[in-house]
Amino acid sequence: MSEAIGLPPVTTVRRRGVFGWMMFDWAAQPFFTVVTTFIFGPYFISRMASDPATGQAAWGYGIAAGGFIIAVLSPVLGSIADQTGPRKPWIATFALVKILALCGLWFAAPGSNLVAVVALFTLASVAAEFSIVFNDSMLLRLVPKAQIGRVSNLAWGLGYLGGMIVLIFIIACLAASPETGKTIIGIEPLFGLDPLQGEDARASGPISALWYAIFILPMFFFTPDAGGRRAMGVAIRDGLSELKSTIGEVRQRAGIFRFLIARMIYQDGVNALLALGGGFAAAMFAWSITEIGVYGIMLNVVAIFSCLYASRLDTQLGSKSVVLISIFLLLIATIGIVSTGPGFTFFGGLVLGDADSGGLFGTAAEKAYIAFGLLIGIAFGPVQASSRAYMARSVTEDEAGRYFGIYALAGRATSFLAPFLVATVTALSGSPRLGMATIIVFFAAGLAILWTTPYPADQPKGKPAAT
Repeated sequence: MSEAIGLPPVTTVRRRGVFGWMMFDWAAQPFFTVVTTFIFGPYFISRMASDPATGQAAWGYGIAAGGFIIAVLSPVLGSIADQTGPRKPWIATFALVKILALCGLWFAAPGSNLVAVVALFTLASVAAEFSIVFNDSMLLRLVPKAQIGRVSNLAWGLGYLGGMIVLIFIIACLAASPETGKTIIGIEPLFGLDPLQGEDARASGPISALWYAIFILPMFFFTPDAGGRRAMGVAIRDGLSELKSTIGEVRQRAGIFRFLIARMIYQDGVNALLALGGGFAAAMFAWSITEIGVYGIMLNVVAIFSCLYASRLDTQLGSKSVVLISIFLLLIATIGIVSTGPGFTFFGGLVLGDADSGGLFGTAAEKAYIAFGLLIGIAFGPVQASSRAYMARSVTEDEAGRYFGIYALAGRATSFLAPFLVATVTALSGSPRLGMATIIVFFAAGLAILWTTPYPADQPKGKPAAT
């Protein structure tokens, strides 16, 4: 299988190691696909809360809280991991936390305490992101730098495939229409789930937990880990000391510093768009779980092929070009979705009418929203996969852990800001549309800063850029 998906021609041991590393994305992605974006998040916003504005605000504040925790602790854990050596024990610990928190989402029935449910989701998000820090830092040990962009994009595409499979299962076998009691393929929901109690959406937590527990195993079995374990007390002391020096060092490495600032800004927009976009659409068009799920499937199909194409494009043009193109597409897509509503698009400049042809996405406005959404599907995989490759090409193997900790910090340092602004503007104005519009600023600013950033980011002045 590793050869079939295009791994570089290396030894069998290394192929297995790379394949195991890629399977982490396959295991982890359903949480983001079905819990955060397309199933549980929209259910929380549109059905658990008293009204969509309250739901979007609560969900946004939960994401902001998780982002703050991740921003503070990711670089610390990355530096400590460099000192302790092995990454897998850290991944295993956070995997357990994530699995338990996801299982707890089953109890999020309509009318449940919103704070408790958001707390479980935030805990799962924090554990998921910490695991990603340690998994990402292993990449430099597995493939040559010339192959990093290709492998990173392939892994991201593999993740979207896994997420889509889980999403299709939920839509086809669990999510029933409240009117008919049947799923989209005309069967009774498996396990006797009651859609009126949100059990189809609530099941996304335990299902994602089970998927993660099973498919994270190839990484543990096949992917080589760093050696040189040290006592935890010494590692924490030295790791914190190293983190302090790393932060000072980053400021002296102007290209890396600029890249991290750019990523901090545009990734904040990505995080907010992925976490809140599905709920925004579900509330605006009164989409059922089936409709929001089909929308998610379409985006994931596009994302898979986009990542496959980007894996080649990254090698040919370089990670920076792929990231710039992706941010531009996300900027256009965000403007498009916030300018679309029932009966109109482009902020009312194009009136589409309220005629409904029946079936899924029956109005012209819904179709316009989906068209803009497909741009998100094209861009949101490559922008993250090639950003990861951009960073990996800019540092050495020995400093990968601490710099990927800083990289996670850059991806989360202000990650509470975009959801916080979306939530606050929504709460103050009572308009989810105005809240979502704040995301545009993050893509525009990130694009402008990255445009003048060298590639690789640590490239000495006058040295030709590498691909």
